[in-house]
Amino acid sequence: MKIRYLLLPLLALTLTACGGVDPNSPQGQRQAIFKQMLKVSEDLGGMLRGRLAFKEQAFIEGADKLDQLTRTPWQHFPQVRDNAEESRAKDDVWQRQARFQALARAMEASTAALVAATAVQPLKPEALIAPMQRVEDSCKACHEEFRAF
Repeated sequence: MKIRYLLLPLLALTLTACGGVDPNSPQGQRQAIFKQMLKVSEDLGGMLRGRLAFKEQAFIEGADKLDQLTRTPWQHFPQVRDNAEESRAKDDVWQRQARFQALARAMEASTAALVAATAVQPLKPEALIAPMQRVEDSCKACHEEFRAF
């Protein structure tokens, strides 16, 4: 009976270790970046929608961080899909590279515009709504075309 109680946690730990993504693989790298982007974007959107208190300096720093992050995940999409990886990215990412890259550049432009909007003083949340919406729209556009949900 004691062995059963010892084996159950061991089995659970073993199963959770299986099927994970190698954090050093291209897929692991881009997933980590996308998760960071989502967190920062949610915080910024939360400040503008009243879910979080609007803090001017935190918003400026968050916009800058999002802009920096936005420029990094694309390098972790290899030119040819690794068929061994189970990814939420559709095959179209590799088959329609020009369109994928165009959407990546649009995303980068939208975050750069958000950073530029934070330079206008005094910083007013209502002035940031439209630039933040463009960032969110650029995320959505790429997901609709290239992410398998």
